Amino acid sequence: AESWRFLKRMYRGLGWMLAEFAHFPHWRRSEAERIILYDGFENFARANAKGRGVIYSTAHFGAWELSSFAHALYGYPIAYLNRPLDNRRVDSLIHGYRSLTGCRAIDKNESARAMLKVLREGGGVGILADQNMQPDEGVFVPFFGVLACTTSAIARIASKTGAAVVPGFVFWDPGLRKYRLRFEPEVEMIATGDEEKDAVTNTSRLAAILEQHVRAHPDHWLWVHKRWHTRPPGEPPLYPF
Repeated sequence: AESWRFLKRMYRGLGWMLAEFAHFPHWRRSEAERIILYDGFENFARANAKGRGVIYSTAHFGAWELSSFAHALYGYPIAYLNRPLDNRRVDSLIHGYRSLTGCRAIDKNESARAMLKVLREGGGVGILADQNMQPDEGVFVPFFGVLACTTSAIARIASKTGAAVVPGFVFWDPGLRKYRLRFEPEVEMIATGDEEKDAVTNTSRLAAILEQHVRAHPDHWLWVHKRWHTRPPGEPPLYPF
């Protein structure tokens, strides 16, 4: 019963986000200030002041479409990783809306070079780090006590560029009836000289931060995604379909 309650609230949140998304062409900074508030902006500001670029470690959590859009309206547009949708007209519509405030998409197939360029120029890159990956694209780290194949791009790029890694998520505040764009303190990347070990360690730490937020707001996360679809070698599938 509890799972169904969370699921219904999750779909309600998706509906709200879709409604907000439809209004993006009419949003100005005044609309953003009315709907979404900063929480922990000082964490982002300190990381941004280093001048080495910021990697936003985020997820399909809450009204995630509002985060980059509002942050750009406040003066901080970002680049974000993107896999083009199969329907070209829908893809064009969605990315047209997302780019209205200066954000831009980076094609997944050309991501490494483009992200490095943005970060070296002191810009920001957003990466949704909660999706199932193939073994050649990620590393296995614990997520809710089960190994999940997770993108290691954040850890690897941060180690190469020195960019700051800042977790960011959007929450619905029922008391204020507004969204909160929450920035956590910068996650210092562990560097031992063992690149593969460090990638796993740092990716695991970022996954743990996301897990904490999902536990605190279980109706905010996109549970319908088959997060544990890719299994470690020799382990049976977790999904019966």
